[in-house]
Amino acid sequence: MFIDVVDLRDFYSQGLGVVARRFIGRGIRARWSDLGSLRVAGIGYATPYLGLFREEAERCLALMPAAQGVVKWPSTRPGLTALVDERGLPLADAALDRVLLVHALEMTDDPVTMLREVWRVLAPHGRLLAVVPNRRGLWARIDSTPFGHGRPYSRAQITKILRETLFTPNGWGEALYMPPVPRGWFLRSAVAWERAGATISAPFAGVHIVEATKQIYRAIPARREKRQLVPSLEPVLAPAPGGAARV
Repeated sequence: MFIDVVDLRDFYSQGLGVVARRFIGRGIRARWSDLGSLRVAGIGYATPYLGLFREEAERCLALMPAAQGVVKWPSTRPGLTALVDERGLPLADAALDRVLLVHALEMTDDPVTMLREVWRVLAPHGRLLAVVPNRRGLWARIDSTPFGHGRPYSRAQITKILRETLFTPNGWGEALYMPPVPRGWFLRSAVAWERAGATISAPFAGVHIVEATKQIYRAIPARREKRQLVPSLEPVLAPAPGGAARV
């Protein structure tokens, strides 16, 4: 179930949300360093991160699910947001080059249908980048942040659902190694937590950042025809000595 958009906006305006935005933004930027002349859309509540690409992308849209609600973005320019049904996006086929999912995959009641819609609106070989709460992380266990709501995923679960919806995962990252504690010392030491967790590749990061490419063709296993090695024998009437027929 989606979190109300007002609660999401309030989280990112506070100290812990600012820190989360900084570290997740670094992970996103590490995957997508230059989106010049590309068509980009964020689904869920991706506006804290879409600003990274707004000035360089050809087009940048924020698509917010109806169950979540919508806020104007950017606040001081013409709006680039739309209220949508994530299971039926109001876009033509192959309309986008990149899709960013934040507070989306874990929130929707039907992730398979949503990902199939993302597949439909992506251009051939388009790319998806999803920020998903880590099932093993501390952030998924505490509901005082948006990352503690919805369904968290393990890496194996993300891989399975992406392949099921015709995406190929080709890049992984993590963020939010610090505990989700909005107190001064934890916030001041956030950089040290992040650096230490990334250095040792700790498995308890708060979120996965996974990039996947749209598959154009899907392999279909060939059916192996059964070959009859021994021909079947049919009974044949043959004349017996003395004129009687025998089998």
